[in-house]
Amino acid sequence: MNIISIIPARMDSNRFPGKPMADILGMPMIGHVYKRVKMSSILSKVYVATCDKEIYEYIESIGGKAVMTSDCHERCSDRCAEAMLKIEKQENIKVDIMVMVQGDEPLTFPQMIDEAVEPMFEDKFIKITNLVADLNSIKEFEDPNEVKVVMDKNNNALYFSREPIPSRKKGILNIPMKKQVCVIPFTRDFLLEYNEMEPTPLETIESVDMMRILENGMKVKMIPTKYDTKAVDTKEDLDRVVEIMDKDVLFESYK
Repeated sequence: MNIISIIPARMDSNRFPGKPMADILGMPMIGHVYKRVKMSSILSKVYVATCDKEIYEYIESIGGKAVMTSDCHERCSDRCAEAMLKIEKQENIKVDIMVMVQGDEPLTFPQMIDEAVEPMFEDKFIKITNLVADLNSIKEFEDPNEVKVVMDKNNNALYFSREPIPSRKKGILNIPMKKQVCVIPFTRDFLLEYNEMEPTPLETIESVDMMRILENGMKVKMIPTKYDTKAVDTKEDLDRVVEIMDKDVLFESYK
């Protein structure tokens, strides 16, 4: 089975311009993501998809693979779909599963790829999965940069939001506080199907790719991860990641 990972990254972030090239202990953030994802044993290849020459040239300079994409994409999943088709043509291959890992997840563990993909091996009807983890504080729960998710009894996503869901305003304080972790495998055909769908209203309102799938009446299987990671959305997040990375067990093996 041909399983690849594509890491979408662009310099023009509204919340943190230039984020992929932000320094983390002497290495750009996108370098950490690439090197850590590359450690996964189930991936045949790893690529960075970008519309920025600076990112492309950096990945090439470290011996990595990068793909230039359009600068018109609003959603990371759309960028990955364009990149996958280019990769298939350039490499003369056909992809079975594409694992999207966001370029702002520098603490990703390669085992998280396994966690996310394994259910697709076990159930051929699963077209997409998405890792999910606990939020550790009310501050995180109320942070609009953290994408929250609520799920049904079968761990299928019901809704994604940047608002705190489910609500604590009725006095029930012991609620499940879950966040989306952006390690997201698609089957090849479903990624292309996703790319053909028109952007949807709630997708735009929440600025969350997965809402396009839910609004079209389809399922996103949420898979709990045992790994504690931290995405970088702000400079404050970057400072926290630098602290964590300084003691990180993988960093020494690839720096």
